[in-house]
Amino acid sequence: MITPFDYFEHRRACKQKQLQRSTRIANLPSEYHAPLSTQDRHILNKPIEELVQDVQKDVIRPIDILRSYGKVALKAHAKTNCLTEIMINPGAEKWIEDVNLKGPLAGIPVSLKDTVTVGGFDTSVGYSRYTGQPHLQDGTIVKILKDAGAIPYVKTNCPITLLSFESTNDVWGRTTNPHNNGYSAGGSTGGESALLAFGGGRIGIGSDVAGSVRVPAHFAGIYSLRCSTGRWPKMGMNTSMPGQEGVPSVFSPMTRTLPDLVYFTKSMMGMKPWEYDHSVHPIPWREDVFHSFKDQKSLRIGVMESDGVVPPTPACLRALQIVTNCLSTTHTIIPIFPPSPTYALSLAASLLIADGSRTFRSFFRTGESSDPGAAQISFYASLPLPIRYLHYLWTKYIRRDSLWADLLWAIKERSVYEQWKLVAKREAYRAEWHRWWREEAEDVDVILTVPNATPAVPHGGMREAAASCGYTFLFNLLDYTTGIIPITHLDASLDALPPGFNPSTLNGVAQGAYQHYDPRKMHGLPVGVQVVGQRLQEEKVLAVMERVVAVLEGEGKGYVGLAIED
Repeated sequence: MITPFDYFEHRRACKQKQLQRSTRIANLPSEYHAPLSTQDRHILNKPIEELVQDVQKDVIRPIDILRSYGKVALKAHAKTNCLTEIMINPGAEKWIEDVNLKGPLAGIPVSLKDTVTVGGFDTSVGYSRYTGQPHLQDGTIVKILKDAGAIPYVKTNCPITLLSFESTNDVWGRTTNPHNNGYSAGGSTGGESALLAFGGGRIGIGSDVAGSVRVPAHFAGIYSLRCSTGRWPKMGMNTSMPGQEGVPSVFSPMTRTLPDLVYFTKSMMGMKPWEYDHSVHPIPWREDVFHSFKDQKSLRIGVMESDGVVPPTPACLRALQIVTNCLSTTHTIIPIFPPSPTYALSLAASLLIADGSRTFRSFFRTGESSDPGAAQISFYASLPLPIRYLHYLWTKYIRRDSLWADLLWAIKERSVYEQWKLVAKREAYRAEWHRWWREEAEDVDVILTVPNATPAVPHGGMREAAASCGYTFLFNLLDYTTGIIPITHLDASLDALPPGFNPSTLNGVAQGAYQHYDPRKMHGLPVGVQVVGQRLQEEKVLAVMERVVAVLEGEGKGYVGLAIED
């Protein structure tokens, strides 16, 4: 329907999808609405590797696992609005009859970001124009999961545009943080993080182009791994920016516990995903690499305390210090100062928004709400050049904020000629990092840094904090493997800003981030750290994550997540 009359189609589609979701929940078998039983608790407390063994030994039925997690998923949704497509019935209860009992994920429910294609269901990505169009068959990722014995059972919420650390759209509504409903569970894979943190699942799949599986893990207190391109399948999905390869998006695992993250990753790579998906490198799980870093007596760990754009807030810095202090007794901690992360943020933004945001805007219907951060980007990119240039000069020379000015100037539509130049700069920057790690980084095995300058943002906070993504975006630009470990919770008594702190002295990016840092309101929110390896080093990163968690738990400082509610 032509503009502006498609507004009515938009409103009708949103109401229909929300009614469909509530009807599917209401019509589920009574077992899904019953209180948690002793058997449910037994199932919910088991790692997936043990559950698979129990299924294969006929100790536990796959249907019982599905119903246990289905119950908690409904509770998680009632609290956080994390679910989109309810695929339990019809769907999972039928698929489970043909489950591969010999597969490495036999009988394990797996949740999926709404962008993943499942036969018989929509893949709306939060856009109303993509509703009412169920796919005829499963996408590649889902085919691999089902062949491995897994049972897709729910899809989870994301922001429209997929360019936000909040997850909200007109079709499905807003997802909230299970630790504090006034705050975001992250984005763009925020539905997954809310579901897993609450306990409505153990394993899920999200995607990451600027931090979208890592920031939600940090905000909600779960584990995630951002795989390098080519280690995890990516075909069989929908997106807001098809064809965008300047900073490639990758699909990657998210889990409630670290042992599940290791087992899930190992299982998927063991399925030879390159035989399903042309984009996957034929690199099997390397058990020797994993164990070499688990067994290495002492690690050399580089610590990047700040990216030079937004200094970490006290809560995030404290989490990093907890880890480095615990590790320093048995491992070598080395402060590092890598090639400019500030330059990387501007370059990555230029590559990601090289179309001037035209692609993700092209899918909107009249009256459809955008994410506040993405709306800011679109507005700035669409300004006439003279106005943009005057604003650039004012920011740089009158406000004296060169960093903010250069970043704003980077947000504009590029010609093919300009895009190719940006790609050349990206490759040169990657080469510089490669040289630096080999020649100047003192042979560090991994890097530790914060995942974000702040814990979770309040709803609507991305309007001001949209550009505060450098700690994750940097490693998308480099295509490095990175993992998130939850460490602690914000403590209002420990994490206050120092006396006399003046945010007006910060650059424009940092001011937007610090505007929402309020330890009193944020008390109890999770805080994590980021473990960074080089490209295609998933086994190493996971092994080091296990080492970090073992040291923390050995000193009585292991992370305690949310208990599953009755």
